[in-house]
Amino acid sequence: MHLILLGAPGTGKGTQANILAERKGWLHVSTGDMLREAGAAGTVLGRTAKKYMDEGALVPDELVIRMLVERIGGPDAAAGFVLDGFPRNLAQAVALDEALAKASKAIDLALNITAPDDELVRRLGGRWLCRGCGAIYQEASSPPRVAGKCDRCGGELYQRDDDKPETVRARLERQKPPAALLAHYRDGGKLIDVNGLQPVEKVTEALLRAVHGTENGPK
Repeated sequence: MHLILLGAPGTGKGTQANILAERKGWLHVSTGDMLREAGAAGTVLGRTAKKYMDEGALVPDELVIRMLVERIGGPDAAAGFVLDGFPRNLAQAVALDEALAKASKAIDLALNITAPDDELVRRLGGRWLCRGCGAIYQEASSPPRVAGKCDRCGGELYQRDDDKPETVRARLERQKPPAALLAHYRDGGKLIDVNGLQPVEKVTEALLRAVHGTENGPK
């Protein structure tokens, strides 16, 4: 199964991608993590990407897609993969489709986790991150045991400027999956919307039902 998780910031798609990958034995590919790992490993593509990142520039789509295709060609992706963070727009989706087709692969399902803007502002406005290990906390739903300290490593917690309530709404408008991207997968019969207002475990159940329905459906 080759899967994409879509959703605005705060919908929990990163959390759900991790859960699905663990439950199903799939490779979870976060493009941000992939770029950093490849740069640290010093691969040919990774070194090229690192030059862009060191300059604060966006890594070109063509390079990201080449790295993605290389990564999902590994043995740990044999059972399937779930993409988190890519594609972000229609042009990237079309280019990804073409690259996957050359590798005799295709996206089977695009799961779009949805939630109203007011709820996303509430979630993101109270989000804190650990400077040490990157753990994420939420003031209302998953606060740390000790304010300002990470439960996992004891690191300092901080709030990103773009997670502050006054900037979240503008960020949401920029980072929501665009209508053209959703239409691309909907028109291909691959898009399923999942209500992200449910508790985490209920969202997981809905995602797994969608996956199982696709796995057991007509080929």
